[in-house]
Amino acid sequence: MELARLPISASQRGKLISAGYTSLSSLSSIPPSTLAQGNPFDLKISEDEALEILRVVSQGSRLDKPDGGHAIVNGAQTAWDMLHEEESLKCITTSCADLDDILGGGIKCKEVTEIGGVPGIGKTQLGIQLAVNVQIPVTCGGLGGKSIYIDTEGSFMLERALQIAEACVEDMSGNNDFVRKDFQPCHIKMQPKEFLQNIFYFRVCSYTEQIALINYLDKFISEHKDVNVVILDSVTFHFRQDFDDLALRTRLLSGMALKLMKLAKKFSLAVVLLNQVTTKYTEGSFQLTLALGDSWSHSCTNRIILYWNGDERYAYIDKSPSLRSASAPYSVTGKGIRTTTSKCKRIKLM
Repeated sequence: MELARLPISASQRGKLISAGYTSLSSLSSIPPSTLAQGNPFDLKISEDEALEILRVVSQGSRLDKPDGGHAIVNGAQTAWDMLHEEESLKCITTSCADLDDILGGGIKCKEVTEIGGVPGIGKTQLGIQLAVNVQIPVTCGGLGGKSIYIDTEGSFMLERALQIAEACVEDMSGNNDFVRKDFQPCHIKMQPKEFLQNIFYFRVCSYTEQIALINYLDKFISEHKDVNVVILDSVTFHFRQDFDDLALRTRLLSGMALKLMKLAKKFSLAVVLLNQVTTKYTEGSFQLTLALGDSWSHSCTNRIILYWNGDERYAYIDKSPSLRSASAPYSVTGKGIRTTTSKCKRIKLM
């Protein structure tokens, strides 16, 4: 049972989430006096109120266990089974053949992929492209699923999503060369508006809203089992503001990353986290690096860095347990993300 489902008041739940207590396990070993004092957080609750909260937590923990006592550990999985499972993982095409090639077919399901880069490099464009491409029918080499788009910055563009959807319909009709080598012209007629109807959009305006939504996704996806990708644009925005306590930030981010990894495994979907950049002092100079620090870099399965190489955009696989480090060019066009051609150059504004 998650904290969001406990029978406590909304005010108490909000205070606990703000302090970083997002699961029952995070509260299971805390004495009432410590919770009431709020060290190192100012929860502003009485010791009696803290005692009642911990009593409810204790009851919830027992309900989570099948026999009311000790939880049952899941059975082991052989490495052979894991290999077959990995080989059968579904992928979401990026609409760029070169990028798909270095990713082993596209963005993999059951994994958390972080994509970061400087402003204007195309992070949101790629996010919207994936939200559309996940809906390509199975007969056309796609997943035939739906997407969840979590917008923390207000950068989701409805007009752009419609443009990309229209281009996807055109690609599926066979009028254009599609980026996937295994693509067959699709006889299923889809309208651009159908793509928009299959994107579940959430706008969050604070880090507490973001954490609460991540906790809610398990229930939402259980009710919408055809969701195959969750896109968070960006994971960074609300965690770069009003955080003097970096230990608290690390704790909240770690809890959120763990929940997203569990979602990816449980529902066999892809989780895509878009990240911003910051500067880091290394070897006597300031260098660009992805935001949220070194501890966060271990929270994702794959890490892809987008960067400029002259006038061309490139994607680099910085970290992955199954993919070798490699770079591939890509372009942002009127139709969305596409394979780079010699004519696709960076436009410099005067």
